[in-house]
Amino acid sequence: MKRALIYLLAGTLISSLLNYFLLGSQGWALDLYYGFAFGSAWGMAYFLDDEKFSLPQKLGISFIGMALLVVIGIFLFDLEKAVPSVIKFSMVFVAYYVFASFKNSKSLRK
Repeated sequence: MKRALIYLLAGTLISSLLNYFLLGSQGWALDLYYGFAFGSAWGMAYFLDDEKFSLPQKLGISFIGMALLVVIGIFLFDLEKAVPSVIKFSMVFVAYYVFASFKNSKSLRK
């Protein structure tokens, strides 16, 4: 759990700084929100990368995470700005498991 939180914070910080300084800022609040989407996907994928979670549980928990991102995005901004956060979340989440599939253990934790 500690490492998942570290990944969440590191992913948020790195992605926010990259968005702000290199990719063209859309405002610090939106950059931070998109960074949080990246970090939360990274942290959640790491947290769920455990045998105790079945595939349907992983899918359900990731959908809950995406729904929370949309709700937070609508509350802070609007739907048009909330949708890209779900796309970023999905890409990072899927990429984590694609990289894990290349290992014999099918996990990046082991």
